Amino acid sequence: MGKLLRVNTKEKTFGFEETPEAYAGLGGRALTSKMVLDEVPATCHPLGKANKLIFSPGLLTGSPAANSGRLSAGAKSPLTGGIKESNAGGYASQKLAKLGIAGLILEDKPIGGDFSLIVINNDGVEILPAGDLVGKGNYAVMESLWEKYGKNVAVLSIGQAGEQCLKGASIQQADLNGRPGRAHGRGGLGAVMGSKKIKAIVVDDKGAPRIEVKDKEAFKVANKRWVEMLKSHPVSGQGLPALGTAVLVNVINEAGTLPTKNFRSGRFDHAQDISGEKMAELIEQRGGVTTEGCHPGCVIKCSNVYHDKDGKFLTTGFEYETIWAFGAHTTIKDLDDIAMLDRLSDDFGLDTIEMGVALGIAMEGGMIPWGDGKAAIKLLSKVGEYAPEGKIIGNGAGFTGDALGVDRVPVVKNQAFPAYDPRSCKGVGVTYATTPMGADHTAGYGVTANILGVGGSIDPCKKEGNVVLSQNLQIATAAIDAAGLCLFIAFAVLDNEDGVQTIVDMLNARYGLTLTPDDVVALGKSILNNEKEFNRKAGFTKVDDQLPEMFNETFPPHDTTWDFTAEELSKTLDF
Repeated sequence: MGKLLRVNTKEKTFGFEETPEAYAGLGGRALTSKMVLDEVPATCHPLGKANKLIFSPGLLTGSPAANSGRLSAGAKSPLTGGIKESNAGGYASQKLAKLGIAGLILEDKPIGGDFSLIVINNDGVEILPAGDLVGKGNYAVMESLWEKYGKNVAVLSIGQAGEQCLKGASIQQADLNGRPGRAHGRGGLGAVMGSKKIKAIVVDDKGAPRIEVKDKEAFKVANKRWVEMLKSHPVSGQGLPALGTAVLVNVINEAGTLPTKNFRSGRFDHAQDISGEKMAELIEQRGGVTTEGCHPGCVIKCSNVYHDKDGKFLTTGFEYETIWAFGAHTTIKDLDDIAMLDRLSDDFGLDTIEMGVALGIAMEGGMIPWGDGKAAIKLLSKVGEYAPEGKIIGNGAGFTGDALGVDRVPVVKNQAFPAYDPRSCKGVGVTYATTPMGADHTAGYGVTANILGVGGSIDPCKKEGNVVLSQNLQIATAAIDAAGLCLFIAFAVLDNEDGVQTIVDMLNARYGLTLTPDDVVALGKSILNNEKEFNRKAGFTKVDDQLPEMFNETFPPHDTTWDFTAEELSKTLDF
C-alpha cells in the first residue's frame, strides 16, 4: 500500500504517514468510504471543519491494466447529508498512484482566509496562495496551471460554484487536452473543496518510479485477455467508441423510458435531434473528435470533442446523462444549446445531471419557459455571476423546487434522478431508492439486463428479479470502484464467464496475492455496509430509501407505475 498524505487546510501544513492496518488492501471507493466512516462525524455539517475530502486511486490504478485510471473522491455530501463517493477519469489517479499516495486527505477548514493551491510532485508538497485563480472558471484555471507547471500534469479544480459552496458543485479534472471535461460531479463535493479554501490541486509524477508489479508475466497475460474482452464486446468495443455514451439516447427513447418534461413521458418527440447519431454527425461535419479516452490507458474511448456551428471548440466529454438532463428533461431540442449548458457546467464546476434537473424544475415553477435553451443558458450563467438566481439553481433540484414551490421534484436523498425512468426501468429504480449515494444510476446500472440484454434479460416493466439485479450490480460496482476501473468494463465482464476472474488475476499479479472472485464480492459488500452505517449514524432510515410520490403516476408509453413496497426495497442491501 502507498502512503496517506494529509493536508491541514487551516494551518496550511501537510504530512505523510504509513497506511494504517485498518486501511490495508483498500483503494478507491473502498478507502474513501472506510475513512469517511471512521474519521468524519456522521452528524457534522458537510461544510464544517470536521468533514474531510478524501481522494484515492484504485487498487489497479497506475498499473498497465486497461481502463484503470479512475479516481475516487469521498466526503459527507452537502447535497444529500449522507456519505458520497464520486469518481472521474483524467490524469490525477495514475499520477497519485505512481507517487505512492494511496489517499490524499484534506482536513480542517480555514477561518476566512484566501484560497490555496496544492502542488504535489516527486520532490514533495507545496501549499501556495491561489489569489490569481479566484473567481475564474475551470477552463482558465487549467490553462493557467498547465502553462505554469507543464502540459500533462493532473489538475483538480473548482470553479465559481465550488467557491460559493453550492450543493451542486463539482470538482473538475483536466482531461487529456487540459480541459475540464472530467467531473467528480455528484453530491456537491466541489462545495467541500471550496469550504476548505482549496481552489486547485496539481499532481506531477515526473521522475516517479513505475508501479511495481509482483508477477509481470501473469499480469501481461491477464491484461491481454482483459483488452481483448473490452474491445470485442459490442457495447464497449463498438457502440461507445462510435457514438459515445449518447448512443443511449435513441436506445432508451425507443425503450420508452427516456424521462421527458420532468418525468411525464418515456418518449421525447425530438430524441433524434439530440441523439448520439446526430452528435457524431455534427462532430464530423465541424471538425471535432468523435472518439477520445478520458484517461491514459483507456481502450473504450467514449469521450469526444464537440465544436460549434463555426467549427470552434465548444465542449468536451459530451455525455448521455448531460444531453438528457439539459435536453429531453427540459424539452430543449437544440444540441448546440445543450452543449453550451454542458460547457458552462464544466467551467463553473457543476454537476450536469443536478443542473439539468434543476433547470427543468425552474421551468416547472415558471421561472423560465419549457424548452427555451437560450433562457436556460442565461439562467445557468447566473452561477458564474455570483447572482441570487445562480445560488438557487446551483444548489440543485431539491433546493430549486423548495424556492419555487414545486411538488414534482425527482430526487432521492435530495439528489436528482438520472436519465432513466424508474417505472419502466425498474432495476435502476431500485438502485435510485436504495443506494447510500442518493439517486444514482452508476451505483447499480440495472439498464444492463433491463434494456440492453447484457448479463441476461429482466423485464424492465415488472418487479420480478429487479431487486436481486440491483443488489448484485451494487455489490459489483462498489468493487469495480475500489479497483479504479471504469464502470463501462461491466458490459464485457457480465457477458464473459472469465470476466471477474480476469480482474482477480490482474489484482493477484499486481500485488502477489491469491484472491478469489468471492473475495471481490466480499469487498463490494463491505463497502456498501460501511456506507449504510455512515448514513444510519447520520440519521437516515428506510423512509429515505423511497421514491417521491410523483412516481405513483402512470407513466406512458407502457402505462407503468412504481409499485415496490418499503419492505421489498429493504431487502436490496440486506446482507
